[in-house]
Amino acid sequence: MSESLHITAAEFDPQLLTLPWSTRLEDWPASAIVKLPKGISRHVVRFSELSGHVVAVKETTAAMAQREYEMLGSLHRLDVPCVRRVAVIAGRATEDGTPLPAALVTAHLQFSMPYRALFTHALRPDTATRLVDALALLLVRLHNVGFYWGDVSLSNTLFRRDAGAFAAYLVDAETGELHENGLTDGQREHDLDLARTNIAGEIMDLAASGRLEGGVDPIAVADGIVSAYRALWRALHEQQTFSVSEAWRITERVRHLNELGFDIDEMAIQTTGDGTRVSIQPKVVDAGHHTRRLIRLTGLDVEENQARRLLNDLDEFRVRSGRSEDEEELAAHEWLTEAFEPVVRAIPFELRAKLEPAEVYHQVLEHRWFLEEKREASVPLAEVLTSYIGDVLRHRRDEATIMGPLTETLTAPTGTLSPERDWRDLV
Repeated sequence: MSESLHITAAEFDPQLLTLPWSTRLEDWPASAIVKLPKGISRHVVRFSELSGHVVAVKETTAAMAQREYEMLGSLHRLDVPCVRRVAVIAGRATEDGTPLPAALVTAHLQFSMPYRALFTHALRPDTATRLVDALALLLVRLHNVGFYWGDVSLSNTLFRRDAGAFAAYLVDAETGELHENGLTDGQREHDLDLARTNIAGEIMDLAASGRLEGGVDPIAVADGIVSAYRALWRALHEQQTFSVSEAWRITERVRHLNELGFDIDEMAIQTTGDGTRVSIQPKVVDAGHHTRRLIRLTGLDVEENQARRLLNDLDEFRVRSGRSEDEEELAAHEWLTEAFEPVVRAIPFELRAKLEPAEVYHQVLEHRWFLEEKREASVPLAEVLTSYIGDVLRHRRDEATIMGPLTETLTAPTGTLSPERDWRDLV
């Protein structure tokens, strides 16, 4: 190992020193690599393991590695969905002294997948729509804190399942810029245009490789991020004017934003000179309305749609148990111990890497609804769990450390599927 090795890390892991930094990343031995699917990247990227956790290692210049390391730290402090920075490794050299590129180390986001791993045979129209909607929400959140991405694409994003939808996380921030005074309309539009162009190219690439299901129009999918972004941005920032007698619209605006998953920390309210009309415009808006409420009531930290689904079940539990709205915290404790935790504990240990607990609970609720709809009668939870574990969960891929689909260079763990089983059944 080169004596000039320089490591920058917020929390130093001694195992960083054990990785083969004197070897080019593309030549790292199999013993230093964890096989996980990765998105398309202009850099060489490898996955490795540190103290039981998977990390991604990317070769780049020392200046770019340090800049991205600092940018990820800033985004994390702003509570933006992104990968967590681990370290910058500079001063690398081979055993004979030949300089090597610096490396940026980031934590692998557990239960996340690049977009190509979210479909196993061909991209379906509904999956494409959910991916674009998730990326549109991420882009709005980034722009809302003054971050110009400069390279918006599906490939620079990781996705986690979120109660029937997806949650998007920024992976590559090397082209990003953080503006304290916010972005201009021109900067936002340029990012949006890049997103549309890149997504169209990525979907066309899937079509060329035969991985696009009939009915998926690459241009329509790319246009989808523009419409989804604009609708959400208007909901968050558009000024609304109404008569003083319609003051209830203020509460309606707040409720609508809450339904979209946002909280209003500050709102500008202005009346006309004659006092007959009122204009309102949200000024400070934070994402995570349902997530924060669920954390406050139960301590569970999950994705926004998962939180929404769990809160709905919690509210139904409270009504069934006869608790009033004033007893919400007591009902939440009872729901956690009597409803959520028994379902999570019922999952066999060997299957717990399939999905994260909140997603499992959501899917169990969905499976229960499916069985009861089919039978037109209530189904005991024990029977629902047996059916879900045996017929659904057992046949899914492990998404904690998901392997790539069979059409990729990486293959699934041996024994995951029988040849007769369609991979699309598992998405």
